[in-house]
This record gives sequence, structure tokens and C-alpha cells, in this order.
Amino acid sequence: MAEIDARLREDVHQLGELLGNTINAQYGAAFLGKIERIRKGAKTARRGSAAGAEQLSAALDQLNDDELLPVARAFNQFLNLANIAEQYHRIRRRGANEPEPFESRVLPELLQRLLAKGHSADALARQLGRLDIELVLTAHPTEVARRTLIQKYDAIAAQLAAQDHSDLSSAEREQVTARLQRLIAEAWHTEEIRRSRPSPVDEAKWGFAVIEHSLWQAVPSFLRKADQALQATTGLRLPLTAAPIRFASWMGGDRDGNPNVTAAVTREVLLLARWMAADLYLRDIEQLAAELSMQQANPELRAQVGDSIEPYRSLLKQLRERLRATRSWAQEALHGQPAVSPAVLQDNRELLEPLQCCYQSLHDCGMGVIADGPLLDCLRRAVTFGLFLVRLDVRQDASRHAAALDEITDYLGLGHYAEWDEEARLQFLQAELDSRRPLLPAHFKPSAETAEVLATCREVAAAPAASLGSYVISMAGAPSDVLAVQLLLKEAGLQRPMRVVPLFETLADLDQAGPVIERLLNLPGYRARLHGPQEVMIGYSDSAKDAGTTAAAWAQYRAQETLVKVCSEQQVELLLFHGRGGTVGRGGGPAHAAILSQPPGSVAGRFRTTEQGEMIRFKFGLPDIAEQNLNLYLAAVLEATLQPPPTPEPAWRELMDRLAADGVSAYRGVVREHPQFVEYFRQATPEQELGRLPLGSRPAKRRAGGVESLRAIPWIFAWTQTRLMLPAWLGWEHALANALQRGESQLLGQMREHWPFFRTRIDMLEMVLAKADGAIAELYDERLVESSLRPLGERLRDLLSQASAAVLGLTGQSQLLAHSPETLEAISVRNTYLDPLHLLQTELLARSRQRENQADSPLEQALLVSVAGIAAGLRNTG
Repeated sequence: MAEIDARLREDVHQLGELLGNTINAQYGAAFLGKIERIRKGAKTARRGSAAGAEQLSAALDQLNDDELLPVARAFNQFLNLANIAEQYHRIRRRGANEPEPFESRVLPELLQRLLAKGHSADALARQLGRLDIELVLTAHPTEVARRTLIQKYDAIAAQLAAQDHSDLSSAEREQVTARLQRLIAEAWHTEEIRRSRPSPVDEAKWGFAVIEHSLWQAVPSFLRKADQALQATTGLRLPLTAAPIRFASWMGGDRDGNPNVTAAVTREVLLLARWMAADLYLRDIEQLAAELSMQQANPELRAQVGDSIEPYRSLLKQLRERLRATRSWAQEALHGQPAVSPAVLQDNRELLEPLQCCYQSLHDCGMGVIADGPLLDCLRRAVTFGLFLVRLDVRQDASRHAAALDEITDYLGLGHYAEWDEEARLQFLQAELDSRRPLLPAHFKPSAETAEVLATCREVAAAPAASLGSYVISMAGAPSDVLAVQLLLKEAGLQRPMRVVPLFETLADLDQAGPVIERLLNLPGYRARLHGPQEVMIGYSDSAKDAGTTAAAWAQYRAQETLVKVCSEQQVELLLFHGRGGTVGRGGGPAHAAILSQPPGSVAGRFRTTEQGEMIRFKFGLPDIAEQNLNLYLAAVLEATLQPPPTPEPAWRELMDRLAADGVSAYRGVVREHPQFVEYFRQATPEQELGRLPLGSRPAKRRAGGVESLRAIPWIFAWTQTRLMLPAWLGWEHALANALQRGESQLLGQMREHWPFFRTRIDMLEMVLAKADGAIAELYDERLVESSLRPLGERLRDLLSQASAAVLGLTGQSQLLAHSPETLEAISVRNTYLDPLHLLQTELLARSRQRENQADSPLEQALLVSVAGIAAGLRNTG
């Protein structure tokens, strides 16, 4: 077993000791001793000691009711502190003889490799400068940590950095330790679990906080280093106007199944984004106005400020006043409809031009070293974030648009839109889109649901184009779904183009994605309304929930191939939008490998993907970590564009067809067809209790019903808590075993070696199987599941073992992740703290189900803390 880096181990030990001091101060040494017995019992039990397992069980059994919550909190907090130490370790100061991490080397090394393969310096610089990557931040309800705690965790990471110097005096070291002790005490004495669900506006503010505290610093630093790497390789610079990575958001715009996201909420979030952007730029401009006291200026700058003694300050103070006016207007607009004064900034050029003027003047006057400092950083932010901070997407289910049109056609005496076939719908929609008259009379009084759809469309029409991203249609399945939105937007007064994006989610819809887009592009008039690329969203969550990851992954790949072919034939640019989550069951996994495994031609300088739930914090919560992840995205999209992966061999495709067919059959045989499955799922996992966890603003269910009614996120979250991880692997065990039985192991090996798509799938499968734990899942069954349902649990755990055996057979290893001992050791260390939480959770679930608990009772709080702790320990929960 690999040893964890001594410095990381030391940080984890120190944070654990300081947490122990805090617990001791509140509860005394005897209670701290109980926690230590539980920890040691879990550690030795994991090594196979029966005495350790007995010690762990006995120590937990002896806890009083009033000790359950503090014990759950202790292990939860330790796992959060371990996460902080691990995150900091990734970005810690490196000695002269230590290699740079892969994330820092990835772009310079790629540029050298591409140059060696014959790409010209000009072509590389041009392609890098025009990359169009958009990361869409979403507030899916798996971020279990409260914002106030996240801020304390960030402060703890900053103190780990402060003490990471060998030359600190003993007084300085003591000062850092004292700060760490105080921060850990603050975190301990702060409730982990929100008392009430966040509103969609709260979620949007959480997203803005990630920008303010991390990305605002990370983006200019990341671009500075990308510019340096490009210059070192090619001698060329990144253009000032280049923004290869931008950000969008669904927070406050995603109304699919969330009645809390209304037109009023969307308007408020758009205004808050403008307020926050103006406020952030004001801080930058205040600093620049203080620093740029130079007197020499070029004629262009002089023409704007006259014979001012300090021309740069004069121009920046003008911009400062306009930013103040913009911020004040946004503040007032949150409470009414104030008049827009001419001073309010409306177009990004109004922000950029003064900055560019100062930058050019400094360079012209021999002060380039000054221009390339904070002024360049501010310019880079202005190009990346603009006046609107993030572009807000709007998302709504296709059925809501159809229902609105059904009400409208019925009111107009035209019949029922809902009953028309696709041809009739298209004929009606095209005629209305071409018509110059309004569809609706002024006195039309819609139902509440239709009124909300129309109000949302009016907000879209009223908002500045640059503040909005795409209008995404969930559960799209036909061209009429796209035209329906275009007609509703036209009716609301939208007179500019907006990307209307079908989201193909189920297996059947993915298979039809290519034909649907081809039909759409061939409709008369559609191409005239299509400005820019045809965007199509590929759903990972619902396709995996519908068919299992084996069949879903292959359906997503084939859908992309078909879409690339259709758009190429139609001579239309394609932009694929990937709806990925944090877990393997929802398309998660390392982004770099995932991008490089996409079909050839599908990443052609453009890439759009969701960043979901708690993964936003893990990937972008600290500026240096954010920088590393931005590097990975940039390098992967550049490589996939210029060096796409090979087209799969016919034999690989045929085998993948067989794997997918076997996978979906095995998956649905359990999830859809086993008569006891839904009841087993409800009893064996905390699925019902998760609905009470105040994580996100939207409900856990779309509607009443069984598994099909559940959202993909709580569906996966529940299985993660019990460590069965079922949605991420179910179906693979049958598919791979059948292939091995057919004697196809050599072909599987070829696919794994030469086909990035297949290799990435197997790597992600191996990772999730290494985190899965049948023995833990069995504990949930023993405590929570009635005896008649337990045979199903045994069968599922047997299938889990088969999946592991099949992966080991394919990879030729004796142990999962044998090739990555550091990861194995990290999982092993976490298990010492996770095992007590799992045991506690089973007991808490049993007690909770036996009695009616108030939401704020200690038992209920302890249960929710155990959920949060397991989520923190496993990291990718939803």
C-alpha cells in the first residue's frame, strides 16, 4: 500500500488534533475517549480484526441518545477537514526538486507536442485564442455544506498555506496554530445543516460567491499563464479579447420541475448578477485609479481626457462613476422599474474601451510592464465575465410549452394542440412564426401555469441579449418542441435570435436526436432564425437512470456521432452541451479524460458542460484549484479539436452494441421488472429521508410514483449513502461477463488500449467499484430491510462482486485501482471515519422510522449530519 505524502498526513493529523481539542473543551475527555475508541475500532476492523469490529459495534451501542448527534458531527467534521487538507495538498508550495503537478504542465506540454506533430505556430495561437468553452454552474441539491461553513473551510486552507514555510519563527507558527484552532472551533459550533431549504435566489448568490471569492482571482491568473505558455512555444500572444473559458448559470433559470423558479425570480437573479458585476469591477477600478498615476499618454487617451495631469486616473474615474450608476440602478431595479440614466453601462464595449485605451497608451509610452499588471487582469475579467457576470440559461420541460399552446389553441377555437400529431403541430407553428400578427389577443386570461410560461418568455425578451445563454428544453423529442419555444418567445416580443436547445435525455430520445435535428434544419425558415451554431444538449442523468450506464454511455456517443454527421452535411456549426453530474452514474469523472474520449469531430473548438452541485466547490472553490481545473478544460478541448481520437473500428462498435444490449437488459431486469425493487430501494436506502434534507430549492420528485418519478440526483445520492453505488455499475457485470464468456477478452483489451471512450468508461467504472462496499450495504439491509426483501439485497451485492470480478478480468489486476495506490490509500484512510457514520446512520434510520420525529429533533439532526458526512467522505455524491 502506498504511503500518503508525509506533509498531507501531518496536516490531517494536526487538524484532527485541533478538532479533538474543540470537542474536549465542550464535552470533556471522557466523551473524546469514546470517539477515539470508535475510530480505533473502525481502523482495526477495516484491517480484518474481529476484535476491532466488536469494539466499534460496542462503542456505538453504548452511546446515549444525546451523544448520537455530537458523535455524528465529530466524524462529519473530520472528513470535511481531511477534504480541506487534500485540496490544499494539490496546490501546496513545491520545492525546487519537486515536479509541477500535471494540471500545471498540461498546456505547455500539449503545445510542444502539437508543434512537434506539425501544427504551425500561427494555427495553434489562432485556435487557442478562439476556443469557446462555457462552464454552466448549476445548483443541483447535492451541495450539503452551508455557505458560512465553506467560508470557514476556505480560511482553514489559507492557514495551512500560511504555515507551509520552513523558515517561520516559533511565534509565527504558534500564531497560525491559534488561528486554525479558532477556525475549527467556529466550524464546530456552527450547525452543518440548514434549517430551511435555500431559495433559488440563495442558490444564485452561492454561485456568485464562488465567482467573487475564487474565479475572479483564478481567471486572469489562468489566462496569464496560458499566454506565457503560448508565447514560450510559438512566440505569439493571446489576444486581449480572447476568453477561451466563460461561465453561465442555471441558478435562477432552471425551472424544470421546480415551481420555486418563477419569472420574478429570474428577473431578480439577472439584476443581482449585474449588481455583483458592477461591484466587483468597482473594486478593481478603485485600485487601478490609485495605482495609475503616470502622466505620459498617447494622443488617443489625451483626446478623451484633455490636458489632465493624470490622464489614466481621469479616464478611470469616469468609468468608476458609470459603474456606480450601474450598481445603483440595479439596486433600485430590484424593488421597482427605475428610469435608466445614460450613465448606466449597457454594452460590454463601454466597460472594455476605457480599459483598452489605458492599456494601449501605457504600451505606446514604454510602460508595458505597468500595463501588463493589474490593468491586464481587469481587462481579462471584463472580457470573460462582462457586465452580466454569468449568462443565465432558462430551462423548462417540453410538456409545459405544449400545455400552454394547447390552452391557447383551445381558446382561439383551433382545436387541441396536445392532440395534434407532429405534422399538424409543425404546420401550425411554422405558419404562426411566419405571421406578422400577434397570436394572442390582449384580453386572453391564461391559467396560472400558462401565465408563468408566458411571463418567463417576457423576461427573456426584456433582458439584454448578453445576459442570457440558451433556452433549454427538457425531455425534447421532436422538432415541434423547439418551434414551440420560438413561437412563445416571439409572442412575448423577442426580436433577436436566442439559442433554443433541445435536451435529449432518455435512451429513445438519444437514438432519435440526429433525425430530429436533421428534420429541424430542413424546415423552411428555421435556418433564417438560427444565428450561430445549432446547440444540442446531451442528458447523462436521465439516460443512465433510464437504461444504466453501459447502454446510456453508448447511446450518448452514437447520438453525438450522428449529430456531427448531420450538421456537417447541412453545413451548420454544432455546439454540444453536456449535462454531466458529479458521479459516474450521471456522466461524472475526470473532465480531461472525458473530453478526450468524445467522438471525433464533436469537440470542434466549442464545448459546453454543466458543473453541478458540490463539484463546483471541489473544482472551483479555491483560486489555485480553480486554475488547475481551468487548465485541464483548456488543454483537453484544444487537444480534442486538433488531435481528435480515432474513429472506432467496426468490430469495436459491434461489441459495444452487444455490451449495451446486455447492459440495458440486465439493468432494467432489476430496476424496472423486479417486483420488489422499489420497496427494497425505499427500505434499504435513506431515499425518503433525503427528501427532508434541506439541500436545494427544488423537490426531490417530479411527481408521485416509483423510481421513474424520482429525480436522477436523489436516486444516485441514496445509493451512494449505502455504498452499493448501484446506478453507476448495474448492467456492466452482465455485459462484460457475457463478452468474456464469448471469448472476446482480446477484443476488449484492444478497445481499452486504443479507444479513449471505452478506456475512460472502464476507468470510471473501476473507480466507483473501488468506493463501493458490499459489506457496508449489507449492514443497511440487516438493520432496515424486512426479511422477505433481503434476498434481493443479497443478489445485488452478488452482482456488485461480479462487476468487480469482470473489471479485474479485463484489466488483469489482482485488486481494483492497483495501478493507483495513492487513491487506494486515500479511500482506506477515509473508511476509518466513514464506517462509524454508516453504522450510526443505519441505527438512526431505524429509530427515525419507528417514531415520528420533528425536523429539528436531535435524532433527525444526527441523521442529516450522517448524510452530510458520508457525502463529504465520498466527495462525488450526486
